[in-house]
Amino acid sequence: MWELRSASFWRAIFAEFFATLFYVFFGLGASLRWAPGPLHVLQVALAFGLALATLVQAVGHISGAHVNPAVTFAFLVGSQMSLLRAFCYMAAQLLGAVAGAAVLYSVTPPAVRGNLALNTLHPGVSVGQATMVEIFLTLQFVLCIFATYDERRNGRLGSVALAVGFSLTLGHLFGMYYTGAGMNPARSFAPAILTRNFTNHWVYWVGPIIGGGLGSLLYDFLLFPRLKSVSERLSILKGARPSDSNGQPESTGEPVELKTQAL
Repeated sequence: MWELRSASFWRAIFAEFFATLFYVFFGLGASLRWAPGPLHVLQVALAFGLALATLVQAVGHISGAHVNPAVTFAFLVGSQMSLLRAFCYMAAQLLGAVAGAAVLYSVTPPAVRGNLALNTLHPGVSVGQATMVEIFLTLQFVLCIFATYDERRNGRLGSVALAVGFSLTLGHLFGMYYTGAGMNPARSFAPAILTRNFTNHWVYWVGPIIGGGLGSLLYDFLLFPRLKSVSERLSILKGARPSDSNGQPESTGEPVELKTQAL
């Protein structure tokens, strides 16, 4: 429980709340229908992607800029953060998402609000198909995050923030036609709770959580394995202190510092 006494821990929690608030505010705001006609998928995809890229650049060095319970779950599966930190991150993300959606709701004319860009299945898409789509969307997203955040990787090219943002944009360009591209339980939860519409809402939790977990296992155990013993992984999950009794550094579950580069 030493993390609860750490100022950097609480800064990271606030960063996740703050970042998710802005992510949902700008992402959902760009998804509202201000005029009759079809929704511009490219506009929505770029809005979510650019919002996330901006937030990775802004708070990535503070909290890792997960901004997504599925991403936090993926890092937990990979034993890269403690259970306590993961729980607090997820709580902050959900609260931030609801706060962002509430602010958007309050500043948007009633005629434009609609369902507040609630994620819904396209007619003809079954819940099984939708869940599989969400799994694949989140899987590619988490793989990109793990690869770009990986401190072991030599010669990283380009910008971490843009790489993550483009991966999210890709998911939206495809997923918008099937499920509205959830990829983030917090993003899906916020409009659902404000509009009190939870039809097929479980899809937007189960799909991203499975996809995130699979992405973590695929990258950390198969593509680029992290050579950690079981005891080391358990130590991280329990929230080990910065140093052991011999004064040697230990893994603590602190977020990886992102060293972004310009393209």
